[in-house]
Amino acid sequence: MIATKDDYSHIGLTDEQVLKSRIEHGVNLLTPPKRPSLWKLYLEKFEDPVVRVLLVAALFSLLISIVENEYAETIGIIMAILLATGIGFFFEYDAGKKFDLLNAVNEETLVKVIRNGRVQEIPRKEVVVGDIVLLETGEEVPADGALLEAVSLQVNESNLTGEPVVSKTTVEADFDEEATYASNHILRGTTIVDGHGAMCVEAVGDATEIGKVARQSTEQSTEPTPLNIQLTKLANLIGKIGFSVAGLAFLIFFVKDVALVYDFASFHTFRDWLPALQATLQYFMMAVTLIVVAVPEGLPMSVTLSLALNMRRMLSTNNLVRKMHACETMGAITVICTDKTGTLTQNLMQVYEANFGGLKNGSELGNDDLSRLVMEGISVNSTAFLEEGASGEKPKGVGNPTEVALLLWLNEQGKDYLALREQATVIDQLTFSTERKFMATLVHSPLLGKKILYVKGAPEIVLGKCKEVILDGKRVDASDYRPAIEAQLLNYQNMAMRTLGFAFKVMDEEEQEIGKEIQEKVKDMSFLGVVAISDPIRPDVPAAVEKCRSAGIGVKIVTGDTPGTATEIARQIGLWLPEDTERNRITGAAFAELTDEEALDRVMDLKIMSRARPTDKQRLVQLLQQKGAVVAVTGDGTNDAPALNHAQVGLSMGTGTSVAKEASDITLLDDSFNSIGTAVMWGRSLYKNIQRFIVFQLTINFVALFIVLLGSLVGTELPLTVTQMLWVNLIMDTFAALALASIPPGEGVMKEKPRKSTDFIITGSMKVHILGMGLAFLAVLMGMLLWFAHEEGGMTPRRLTIFFTFFVMLQFWNLFNARVFGTSDSAFKGITKSYGMELIILAILGGQILIVQFGGAVFRTVPLDLSTWMAIVSSTSLVLWMGELVRLVQRLIRK
Repeated sequence: MIATKDDYSHIGLTDEQVLKSRIEHGVNLLTPPKRPSLWKLYLEKFEDPVVRVLLVAALFSLLISIVENEYAETIGIIMAILLATGIGFFFEYDAGKKFDLLNAVNEETLVKVIRNGRVQEIPRKEVVVGDIVLLETGEEVPADGALLEAVSLQVNESNLTGEPVVSKTTVEADFDEEATYASNHILRGTTIVDGHGAMCVEAVGDATEIGKVARQSTEQSTEPTPLNIQLTKLANLIGKIGFSVAGLAFLIFFVKDVALVYDFASFHTFRDWLPALQATLQYFMMAVTLIVVAVPEGLPMSVTLSLALNMRRMLSTNNLVRKMHACETMGAITVICTDKTGTLTQNLMQVYEANFGGLKNGSELGNDDLSRLVMEGISVNSTAFLEEGASGEKPKGVGNPTEVALLLWLNEQGKDYLALREQATVIDQLTFSTERKFMATLVHSPLLGKKILYVKGAPEIVLGKCKEVILDGKRVDASDYRPAIEAQLLNYQNMAMRTLGFAFKVMDEEEQEIGKEIQEKVKDMSFLGVVAISDPIRPDVPAAVEKCRSAGIGVKIVTGDTPGTATEIARQIGLWLPEDTERNRITGAAFAELTDEEALDRVMDLKIMSRARPTDKQRLVQLLQQKGAVVAVTGDGTNDAPALNHAQVGLSMGTGTSVAKEASDITLLDDSFNSIGTAVMWGRSLYKNIQRFIVFQLTINFVALFIVLLGSLVGTELPLTVTQMLWVNLIMDTFAALALASIPPGEGVMKEKPRKSTDFIITGSMKVHILGMGLAFLAVLMGMLLWFAHEEGGMTPRRLTIFFTFFVMLQFWNLFNARVFGTSDSAFKGITKSYGMELIILAILGGQILIVQFGGAVFRTVPLDLSTWMAIVSSTSLVLWMGELVRLVQRLIRK
C-alpha cells in the first residue's frame, strides 16, 4: 500500500488507509530494549565465580553449624555474599537511573503529512507506511522512505554513516554511486540541513534502518569480560587447593586415628561402629572447616567495592559507567575501533583557510572594497543564520553546516553578517542543488549602488563560469589561472577539506530584469577566490591517540566518510604513517567481499575502514575478538550501536543517539577521545589494585589454612576460633578491600603493554610473595604455638589472645606492603591521596583493640596490658620495615 507520485500530487492517504496501514505495518515506534527486572539484575551478581565458591562454602559451613550448634561462621559467609552482591546491584541500579535521565527521548515531535488532500501535523509516532511527509530544513526525518521531490536537499546522515552532509536527489543521473544509502532514499533519524522535499514512507518503527540497527544493538553478547575469566580461574584454583588440603588432612587423620586403631572385622552391631563413625565425622567436619577457611570471603566484596568506587570516581572524569566490569575491562583492551565524526573531529565545520585575491580596477574598487565584496557576498548568498550563544560563548548556527562555517568566520572577523544582509536588497536567489553545484543570489548592493550577482559553489564549476580571476590587484584570464587553482584545490582535498569557490558580477543596465533567467546570467563572472572548510580534529586527540598507542593499544578508524578524508584525519592524529600501505586501509564494500579467512588475515593490520556500514563495523569487532583482541568501540551514532554492543567495552558519546547509549557500557559525557585514555588508566590501575588485594588476602588464607591444619596435627587447642576468623576474614578484609581499592591511578601504567587475556591474574611475583610471606608468618606463628604449648599452663586464654593479636598485626603491617606491591615505592608514598586510608588504618587498629579488650567469651579474648600491646605492635612492624628496606635497595639499584 505504498503511495505513488500521483497520491502525492493529490490527497495522500485517507483516514481509512492510515488505519489499514497501521494494522499491516505497525506503529512508528522503536521497541525499547527490555530492561532486566530488579530481581534479575540482583541475581546476575551471583554469576560471579568467587561468589559461587562462597555459596558452596556456606553450604558446608551450615552442615558444621547444625552439628556444633554454632552459626557465626555461616552467618559471616552469608553476610559476605549479601554485601558483595548487594553493593554490585546498588551501583549498577544507580548508574542505570542516571543513564535513563541522560537518555530521554520524545516521540511526540510534530511532523507535516498530506492526508485527505490537505497538509496536517501529526506526532512522529503516528506516521504510517504510505504517508506523504513534507520535509523542511532543520527537521528530523521520522521514517524511512523514497523521495518524491527534492529541492537543494542536503541531509545529515552522521547518525547512520558518519557523513555530516549528503546530497539527496530524485534525478537518477545525479545519483552518487558511492553513497552508503541510495541518493533518492531518506532514513529515519537523519536531519535535513538544507533545502526541502517530500517523501513517501516505506518503513516505520523497527522496520526502519535505524530500527534494524537498534535491534542488533540489543542482542545479548556472550563475550565474557577478562576479569570474569581470571576470577573463574582463581575460583577453580582456590577450590582445588582447599579440597586437596582438606582431603589430605581427612585421609591422614582417618588412617592414623581410625583405620589403624579399630578392628573393623570384629564389629557386629551398630554400637561397635559408633566410635569409629564419630571420629570419622569429626575429621570430616575438620576437612569441611579447612575448605571454608580456604575460600577468600573478602575477594568478591573487594572486587565489587573496587569496581563500585571506580564507577563513582570515573564519573568525575566524564566517564558514566553503566556496567561495573567495564571499569576493569578498559584496562585490558588491546584495540580501539573509533568513529570519526564527533569523536576524533569536533563535528563542527569551520573555515580552515580563505584565499581571496587583491582587486584593483581603476577608481571603481580598491582593496578595501574587495574585502567588502567578499563579506557582502558571503552574507547575502546564504540561507543560514546564527543564534547568539550564552554570555561568553560562540554563536550557534542554523542551516547548512558549510554556510554556518562561513558566517562564523565572518563573525570572527568582527563583521555583522545580518547587518550586511539587511543593507542589501535581495532581488532573486537560486538555492544550491546537486545538479547545479552552486548557489547564486542577485542583490541591489549599497557598495556600488548597482545590482551584483554573487555565486558560490564547487570551485571547478564556479571557475568554469568565470572569464577572469582577481589576483594581486589584477584581472587575470581564468584559463591561465586554472592550473594554479586546481593545484590549490587538490592540496586542500588531500587535507580532507571541503572547498568553495566564490565569484561576483556587476550587472549592466540592460541586465536589470533577471527574473527566472538568473541561472543563464551566471557567466562571464569574476573569480574572487577559494575557501577551505574542515571539520577540525579535537585538539586533545593526537596526544590521546599517542597515549593509547604507547600503551600498546591499536587504534582503528571506522567511518562512513570517503577514503581520502579518513586517511587525512588518520594522518593528522598521528595514526597514518609514511610507511603504511593499502593493506592498512579498506572500504566497507571491499571488506564485505572478503571471506572470513581473508579478513582475519588483515584485521590486525587495518588502521582505516572508510565507507563503512553498521554491519561492517560489527563484523570487524567480532573478527578482532576471534584473533584474541579485547576490543573497545567508540561511537555516537545509531550506526555504531551493533559494534558498541558486541565489543567487550562500548563507549558512547554523551551527545550521541539514544540507541548508541543503550548499546554501550560507558558513556563519555564530554565526547572526548582523551577520556578513553583516562578510562584505560583507571582500568589498569584497578586491575593492579585487585591483584594487590589478592596478594594480601591469599597470604592471610594460606596462613590461616595451615595454622588450623598444623595446629590440629600438633594436638593444640583450635588456635583461631570461628568468631576470630570471622573478624579476620570478613571485617578486616572489607577494610583492606577499601584501602587497596582506593589507591588512585598512576600514569605509569600507561607505559606498560596490555596484559594478555590468557595471563593468569596471579603472576609469578605474586606467587613468590604469597608463599614467601605465608611461610615466614607460618613459621613464626607455629613457633609461638609450640612455645606456648610447652610452657607451664599451656594454651591459656591470655596466650591465645596474644597469638590472635600477633596474627592480626602481622596482616595489618603486611597491608602496607601489599599497597605498593609490584613497585619499588615506599609504602608511605601518596598515602594521603588514598582516600580514607588513615581512617581504615584506625578502624583496623581500633577494631582489634576493642575485640581484645572487651570481646570476652564471644571472641575468646582477655584484656592485654599496654606493655604487651607495645611489644606486639613493635615486633610485628618488622614486616613493614623489612619490606621498606627491600624496596629501598631496589630503588638504589635502578638509579
